[in-house]
Amino acid sequence: MISDTTKARFAREVAKYPKEQAQSAVMACLAIVQQEQGHVSPESEREIADYLGMPPIAVHEVTSFYNMYNQRPVGKFKLNVCTNLPCQLRDGAKALHHLEQKLGIAMGETTADGLFTLQQSECLGACADSPVMLVNDRTMCSFMSNEKLDQLIDALKSAEGQ
Repeated sequence: MISDTTKARFAREVAKYPKEQAQSAVMACLAIVQQEQGHVSPESEREIADYLGMPPIAVHEVTSFYNMYNQRPVGKFKLNVCTNLPCQLRDGAKALHHLEQKLGIAMGETTADGLFTLQQSECLGACADSPVMLVNDRTMCSFMSNEKLDQLIDALKSAEGQ
């Protein structure tokens, strides 16, 4: 399942650590697999574990702890809305509900066209900018009013030619 090219990328990450600490590259290896396959499957976790010489459950613990790792296929645009208490007090939950209505899906689901997956996050570290969300684990969006949420969704759809 994991190609030789991917294993070469793993080797570059492992080389950054002392030989006896290869497992320190687990997060980098998970990120590589996700970048190439879109998500981290149980099979990929086992292959990473074998490669790094660690128990498969130890890899799964990392995968399941961080919400940046997708354990199943997700839409082209993964939208993580912060719903932690400080953000809830500043309309984070309302932003999530607005997106559920706009996209026609519930939190944790993916739109039928495969474009959007909607998730909640515990904390994105930008409480003062709430409501906040993270697009594809990379782009932080702040002060997301319903109008700004609508504009973002429409722009992402337009970028896809929808």
